[in-house]
Amino acid sequence: MRLVFAGTPEVALPSLRALLESGRHEVVAVVTRPDAPAGRGRRVERSPVAALADERGIEVLAPAKAGDPVFQARLKELEPDLCPVVAYGALLPESALAIPRHGWVNLHFSVLPAWRGAAPVQASVRHGDDITGATTFRIVKELDAGPVYGVVTERVRDRDTAGDLLGRLAESGARLLLSTVDGVADGTLRPVDQPEEGVSYAPKVTVDDARLDFGTPAVAIDRVARAVTPDPGAWAEFRGERLKLGPVLPVEADEPLAPGEIRVERKRVLVGTATEPVALGEVQAQGKKRMSATDWARGARIEAGERIS
Repeated sequence: MRLVFAGTPEVALPSLRALLESGRHEVVAVVTRPDAPAGRGRRVERSPVAALADERGIEVLAPAKAGDPVFQARLKELEPDLCPVVAYGALLPESALAIPRHGWVNLHFSVLPAWRGAAPVQASVRHGDDITGATTFRIVKELDAGPVYGVVTERVRDRDTAGDLLGRLAESGARLLLSTVDGVADGTLRPVDQPEEGVSYAPKVTVDDARLDFGTPAVAIDRVARAVTPDPGAWAEFRGERLKLGPVLPVEADEPLAPGEIRVERKRVLVGTATEPVALGEVQAQGKKRMSATDWARGARIEAGERIS
């Protein structure tokens, strides 16, 4: 089939590569978000999907909005049979959805109808799911509500960060997407409506969502920290400044600690919570490099009774 692939970030690359290397389909163009500032220098850069397309000599379409008439006119000229989508990052109007013969098929990183929305992997880690997965479905007007072609599942490991889990789902999801495209091409695969029960939503995670509340139980703090790693990254305040934090680990302690209270030991730095304390992992103070919690504590010269909030 003639394919136009839509995607933007690194997580979309395994799927694009799988389609390019399958030998069964032709990717005639990619649709991606426009070039944008990135990194510390804020240099304008191509999206990862655009960069890979450039390497392979594939046409890149980067409309500011998918409703752009010029973009839609070019999409019609390309005559795609199907448009696979992985983390494109923009809404698709019905006028665009109607162009490919078999529609747009999205790879979503949850087992739908659970965790519809922008941040399904983060939601799965934050809520302590044991199992998650990826789903391919036909895109319709309603958010992530289209009929399902296929599903793969993945166990959420005890110490998974959102980045760890998304990395595995990107690979297994790429295989699922390729098999879905194959099934649509040969007519053996028909989508099935999602069940009406079990719908949940995972909105975009904000910086405020990533602030750790040490007045909550250790298990909740642990989940939030892992759910926002690597992006946008967990944080709290210390001495009136923001302190970036890596994942933490609930541990036992000989003596209780008040919520937010810091205790520096020889090989670990503990912070009190509403239950047992947590041991800090990596820490980054404002204007400093990331470092181990013990190195940070030595440099900060923490006094007895000081707290993180």
